[in-house]
Amino acid sequence: MDDEKPANLLLGSGADARQIAYLVRRGNAPGIFWLSGFRSEMRSLKPTHIDRWAALRGQAFTRFDYSGHGLSGGRFEAGTISRWLEEALAVFEQLTTGPQIVVGSSMGAYIALLMARHFLARSGAGRPGRIAGLVLIAPAWDMTEELMWKNASPEIRRAILEDGVWLRPSRYFDGPYPITRSLVEDGRNHLIGLAPWNPGCPVEILHGRLDPDVPFAHAASLAARLIGVPVTLNEVTDGGHRLSRPEDLDLLSRRIGHLLQLYTPPAL
Repeated sequence: MDDEKPANLLLGSGADARQIAYLVRRGNAPGIFWLSGFRSEMRSLKPTHIDRWAALRGQAFTRFDYSGHGLSGGRFEAGTISRWLEEALAVFEQLTTGPQIVVGSSMGAYIALLMARHFLARSGAGRPGRIAGLVLIAPAWDMTEELMWKNASPEIRRAILEDGVWLRPSRYFDGPYPITRSLVEDGRNHLIGLAPWNPGCPVEILHGRLDPDVPFAHAASLAARLIGVPVTLNEVTDGGHRLSRPEDLDLLSRRIGHLLQLYTPPAL
């Protein structure tokens, strides 16, 4: 499927218009819906692995690039949690049908949680929803506040507030990451916070104990506050942040498969 040319979904209007590139594999339900991480793309290693795995099972699979990422239009520096969540919801609602297992990596896991909250607010707790399960890889929930702003030095905070941007060095050889004031300030409108809540579907969390970007304790804290549904925290004792080694990818496909097995269609 990676040889196929992605299609585009036009979102916004005027100066806010941007083309969102996506790939859709038709197949069985529940489908699988992928959400990439900060500065990552839909053709990176994990979604490519899922696509091949889904093809072997005949499972539907949808993925896309946020604006400012990969093959989509728009500037990365214009991105905010609101903007990327809007794009995720638009792709989900316009290009998928029926129940979906939503799989998100790092920031994508955060957006997956925000999507679950969005659909719960719409349908109400206890009613069958479009999200049949969540697989969260190194979930960077509340990342702009808990992982960026609270860990920033006075000098970094000053750069964000006064210059509007700070260039965060990358350990992955893909250049510095622009952290903008608009990203940080907009993120405060989407905080999950510390109160227990029910995401409305089973949750699988995969997290490396050696993750240098999102501490393992951050995932453990999330697992402790998700209530009312099965929640499994899969600790990868020797894993880092990306969890893209063959053994990590095998774990990922097994946990997606577990949620597919758990799914029971609602009674008519």
